[in-house]
This record gives sequence, C-alpha cells and structure tokens, in this order.
Amino acid sequence: MTTTQAAPSMGELQEREHGTGHDYAKGSPHIRHHTIRDRLVTGLHTLVQEVIDRNGQCRVLELGAGHGTFTDHLLAAGAHVTVTEMSEPSVRFLEHRYRRNPNVTVVHDQDGTAACQVGVVDAVVCVSVLHHIPDYLGTVKQLVENIAPGGAFISAQDPLWYSRRSRMSMNLDRNAYFLWRLGQGQFRRGLSTRLRRMRGIYDEANEADMVEYHVVRDGVDEEALENLLTSAFEKVELQRYWSTQSGLLQAVGERFFPPTTFNLVAGHRI
Repeated sequence: MTTTQAAPSMGELQEREHGTGHDYAKGSPHIRHHTIRDRLVTGLHTLVQEVIDRNGQCRVLELGAGHGTFTDHLLAAGAHVTVTEMSEPSVRFLEHRYRRNPNVTVVHDQDGTAACQVGVVDAVVCVSVLHHIPDYLGTVKQLVENIAPGGAFISAQDPLWYSRRSRMSMNLDRNAYFLWRLGQGQFRRGLSTRLRRMRGIYDEANEADMVEYHVVRDGVDEEALENLLTSAFEKVELQRYWSTQSGLLQAVGERFFPPTTFNLVAGHRI
C-alpha cells in the first residue's frame, strides 16, 4: 500500500527557511544596503507622522516582521505595532525582544490568515513580504478594508512584474544574484536549484521554491497593486529602483542599471 505524504504547510516551509539563528540581513538588500534602508526608514517615519497628525494615533500592522528590524523604527516614530510572523522561532525571538514593550503585540500567523483578522488599524506595512503570499492581491484588498479613514499603506522591496521588464533588466538581475550567490556557500545546491527552475520545475516541498519564490517566479504585479490602492487612497506613489544583494553591484546598479524592484506608498485612506 502506498501512502501519499501531504505537502508541508507554508508555516512549516517558513520555519525551515527562517529557523532558529536565521540571519534576515544576509540576503536582504533593504537591510544590508544603507541607500535602500535609509530611504525605507525615512518613508516609514513619514508615514507614521502623517497618520498621527491626521488621526491622533498610528496603530500599525506589520506583516512578516522577521526579527523586528523595521519594527524598531515604527516604534521610534511613535506607532503602536502589531507584528505577524509565520516562523515560530522568529515569533519567539520577537516575543523575547519586545517582552517589556507594551506598544508591541506579536501574532504567530501559522496559516497566513491572522493578519487579516487583527481588526481596524491606521496603517499596514509590508516590507519584502508580498512576494511570499500566493494571493497577494486578495490579501492586500482585505488588509486595506481594515485601514481606518486617513490611514496609510506601504509595501517595500518586492520584485517588478517580469513581463514588463526588459531582457537586460532580467539578465542583469539574475547574473548579479548569481555572482553574489557564489560567495555564500552551498554552491552545488544553488546551481541545482537554478537549473531546475530554468526548466520550469518547482518543488512544493522545497522551501527554496515555495518561500522565496512562491510568487516571485513572475514577480509581483505592481500596476495591479497600484490600481487597487488608487481606489482606496487619495495619493499613491509607485517607486521603481534597482536592488541586488551585492554591495558593489548595488552601488553600480543604482546609477546605471534598470529597475528590478518597487515600493508602493499610499496615503490618506478614503
């Protein structure tokens, strides 16, 4: 008798990829590179201050907080923050980190639905997270419905929709990543994964595919997101820019290479 093993849940895959001791900064340009990080931090402070000026408070829902890199900045700006995380080790880390801070609530989002059940908030922050969500458009729509009038939404560091990017953009992006990956170890595993994806083969039990590339196979549709937000906010700004893991290639790419990544900032919820 043959038994079929159930595919691991997204929570289980997240814990494999982002387990105990995971370094969120290692492969994250928005954490590693000061030009991207400083721009994002400035944007978060501006968002919180504008919401406080309008609403008198800023209750932020932050999806996929990791180890709280940007949670600290939201708190410093004056927000009360509810953070969600799928990885249990990261949840434990966050709970310990903010155990004495009454302005932080940590939610273990085991099945990816908890964020939409938090209730009314003044702002939603998604930093490098939408490309991990299969139905990101549906999720954003639900999240926006929970934002109070005058509130805001920001999504940062997601890959542009592939079909709108030039061949040069795609090749530069992939080669820059591959050159960076050569110095990170596990070369054989990385090469095997790359060759498999080039053949259009994806493994639903492999966290390398289902966590980091669940939707990134085709990027994230920034224009569809912009249209969704435009119907709910008075102002929406789409910011396209170059982003890669290598510090040297980031510095060069910011000046000369086509954009690969985007932020969306929406203000004043109607």
